Amino acid sequence: MSDETSDETSDETSDETSDETSDETSDETSDETSEQPRDASRSESDEAGRTDRTAATEPADGQPEGAGALAESATRRQRSDGREGVIDVDGITHTYGDVTVLEDVSFTVPSGSVTALVGPNGSGKTTLLRIVSGLMRSTAGHVDIGVDVPRPIGYLPQDPNFRPVFTVRETLAFYADLIPHEVDVDAAIEEVGLTAAADRRVDALSGGMRRLLGIAQATLGDPPLVLLDEPTGDLDPRMTEYIFEVVEDLSGGGTAILLATHNLSGAERADDLLLIDRGSLVATGPPADVVAEAGADTLKEAFLALVSAEGELTVRTGREGSA
Repeated sequence: MSDETSDETSDETSDETSDETSDETSDETSDETSEQPRDASRSESDEAGRTDRTAATEPADGQPEGAGALAESATRRQRSDGREGVIDVDGITHTYGDVTVLEDVSFTVPSGSVTALVGPNGSGKTTLLRIVSGLMRSTAGHVDIGVDVPRPIGYLPQDPNFRPVFTVRETLAFYADLIPHEVDVDAAIEEVGLTAAADRRVDALSGGMRRLLGIAQATLGDPPLVLLDEPTGDLDPRMTEYIFEVVEDLSGGGTAILLATHNLSGAERADDLLLIDRGSLVATGPPADVVAEAGADTLKEAFLALVSAEGELTVRTGREGSA
């Protein structure tokens, strides 16, 4: 499906070292769908978006204390529905000069759930995920993490870049060394079903397999919250289905998943939906509730009814949202 437009910086590289090249070949092989093993024992993996939590809490020069900070709390927040919130996003606003990209965005991601972030191109999805991950500071608002663990968040950007000459196992071992506790790399590989390709070089992986490798990175070290930016973009239906199954398995193990997607069929499988349009949330809640409240029969109909027809062609400037 479509990638975010230029006002959303989607080429983040996940803490890759400076000698890491981004021109990995996309040798998509015909075994993309035939080699999707369904390995049952899913456990831990990550690093396609390793963030420095200490740096993320320090205010930038001239920035008010707490603006866009990731504030650690000792206890998890409790939602009104009884589910524990792993992370609370409160009043996030972000501007580039006079262009408002996000405006007063607030939501909670419960543990053991999948929250789908859906919206048109240029609506602010990638920017929001980068702010939640700690890779960007917001202009206003804050993100409260409700867990105290060494690695609270794992992140998979839209276009993860890996060393093309590394194998799957070597890639994950490289990132595992950055985690302050022992990580079972082979379990991480099995988690996403890449055991049969563990010794294959990255530049010989299909596009779907590289996306699975990225998910494995995003879950290394068992972070309680995993952010996935378009994990099924441009993949065939069978691999897309498989990746959503992996996501559901992860949430079933207690991990909170926040994923941005244009795949409405996959979004319908989520526990909660965040529909964003031109930087603001226009609908939230279980997908079925969003559809019902929009007076629609399907999520696609609800999407078309709730999202502005101008889409990415309209750029809001200033606080008034004028074109």
